[in-house]
Amino acid sequence: MTNKVKLAYLVSHPIQYQAPLLRRIAQESDIDLTVFFGSDFSIHGYRDEGFGSVDVKWDVPLLEGYRHQFLPVLRDNAKVSVASPLNYGIFKHLRGSARVRPFDVLWVHGYSSVNALHGILAAKSLGIPVLLRAEPWLKDRERSISKLLAKRLFFKWLKQCVDSVLPIGTLNAKYWSHYFGENFPQFLMPYAVENSYFQTRSYEAQEHRQELQAELNLDPSRPVILFASKLQSRKRCIDLLRAYLNLSPAPGQEPHPYLLIVGDGEERAALEKEAIKSGFSGIRFCGFRNQSELPRFFDLATVFVLPSRHEPWGLIVNEVMNAARAVIVSDDVGCQPDLITDGIEGCVYPVGDVNALTSALQKVLATPETASLMGRRGLERIQQWSFEEDIRGLRQAIAQTTRKISA
Repeated sequence: MTNKVKLAYLVSHPIQYQAPLLRRIAQESDIDLTVFFGSDFSIHGYRDEGFGSVDVKWDVPLLEGYRHQFLPVLRDNAKVSVASPLNYGIFKHLRGSARVRPFDVLWVHGYSSVNALHGILAAKSLGIPVLLRAEPWLKDRERSISKLLAKRLFFKWLKQCVDSVLPIGTLNAKYWSHYFGENFPQFLMPYAVENSYFQTRSYEAQEHRQELQAELNLDPSRPVILFASKLQSRKRCIDLLRAYLNLSPAPGQEPHPYLLIVGDGEERAALEKEAIKSGFSGIRFCGFRNQSELPRFFDLATVFVLPSRHEPWGLIVNEVMNAARAVIVSDDVGCQPDLITDGIEGCVYPVGDVNALTSALQKVLATPETASLMGRRGLERIQQWSFEEDIRGLRQAIAQTTRKISA
């Protein structure tokens, strides 16, 4: 154990997308990983307002396969915000004791919470290198001049406290270069999912495809357009619904594809109202589905659409690509430069442009072979965007900051 580099990871709560990655890091023979969580709300079940206050309890293991501790709580309202969760004790853990040696490096997820800043400052005071990973990119919401100035001053300070950053993709890397400078150390640690899991589950779903088609009353000969996300205004499902209605070959005539909307949220009632108003019978609202259920819907899909505005990444795209399905995304989805090239793995269109989205759907659905070829290309591309690339980037960052392991 003494020959291993001691890596601490500080994050707000157990996250369903991160748990498989943490298990994979724990398998590295020369890395001794301990994860420090601020809250345990995600393992008990909680009410997610983004899903329309649906009670959410993830059906995938969140804590298995890696060492973890929950920090003592000062404040925890089962939400993630600037001041929640709020904990203490990270300094003590990082410092170690007479019998426990200190950590060699701290990896922090995010920088906009009191907890994250507390961890960064604790490590800084102890001389422990800090690795920072976060999601933002430059195509941001409108900010006032005063807020932009405050942000630049904050990042000028933060740069002095961080040893390297772990960009999740191209747009995030540009963000760090903008605020920290072109020469600041960066090691790509891409936003990835457990590719093998989604490939296996999607393959297994084929055996039960007819059951889900019968449950949803779908004609197997008709293509399926899939949306799966929170039904919030920024997800722009309304754009997809309107583009779908545009596929009608003549006034009052049913579009040939089905539209499956998986998810729940504040916009559901308005979407259902517009769907009923159309008079078309090919629209299905499937409600919230847990992560393990989603591959069944990926298997049904001919094309998946994520029309979001200001989507930092969009990990659902990674998941769908592992099912070898064509993908259409808006140009406001952060994963687009790394995963989707227009006309290759699917299509990219200007966010909010319903006519352009309609054209993209028509292009992908032109023939069954078109969508199938795009899906196969997507599967090939996602193979190179995996946890193994994450491990490579993390090891490079640790090697550069500690000199204790090889990259």
